[in-house]
Amino acid sequence: MERQSGDAGIEGLWSRYRANASRADRDQLIVHYSPLVKYVAGRVAVGLPQNVEHADLVSYGMFGLIDAIDKFDPERGFKFETYAISRIKGAIIDELRSIDWVPRSIRSKARAIERAYSKLENELKRSPEDSEMATELGVTETELGQTLSQISFVGIVALDEVVNTGEKGGGSTTVGDTVADKVNDPVAAFEVEEMKHLLADAINRMPDRERLVLTLYYYEALTLAEIGTVLGVTESRVCQIHTKAILQLRGRLIEPPAERAT
Repeated sequence: MERQSGDAGIEGLWSRYRANASRADRDQLIVHYSPLVKYVAGRVAVGLPQNVEHADLVSYGMFGLIDAIDKFDPERGFKFETYAISRIKGAIIDELRSIDWVPRSIRSKARAIERAYSKLENELKRSPEDSEMATELGVTETELGQTLSQISFVGIVALDEVVNTGEKGGGSTTVGDTVADKVNDPVAAFEVEEMKHLLADAINRMPDRERLVLTLYYYEALTLAEIGTVLGVTESRVCQIHTKAILQLRGRLIEPPAERAT
């Protein structure tokens, strides 16, 4: 009964806010949903350098929450929490990008691995083994693992970074765009659906372990430590697998669908 009363209370608050757009009602909504910001900030913080403060991530995320409250349209059929998480994460990532927190050397290594995955998959018509990736990159398997560890903190934002849709003229979208916004635009809605299919196809063609890590992390909301328990490996190993999966996924999305076809 308490849960129902709470739900009724927040629904009434939303109704008042949509009717009057008062500052007081918005403030109450911000307070009510603020745990979402801490949740998202905690997940984004996994693997980030120690100089990135969790409190700063929460601060960045609050702007996303406020934006979500201001723009949320229940008529679109999304739960507010789903919509807000996308906005909060986007706000945090945007701020991280603006302060250029990822060293250029790390970005360069990540891009090199993405290109190698794309090249080898086109040539082999399957996911390359670590040994094949190491040979392509001119390093040992141990050095490849060390590189994945170095760039592991890049992986936590990769699914929300811009990915190419394969259109001429630089058409692009983000995974966040597949959750909410622009769904009333038929063209945008088609692009969102196309990106969903591209992502689903790319993930389904991944090796079992990489696909499982992505599923547990992004869809089941398990932490890397919890995934390590499931798989029987260390958290750092899960971080490596996650990073490899993300770079492999991004590598598959480098080329337009026609060029990736077998």
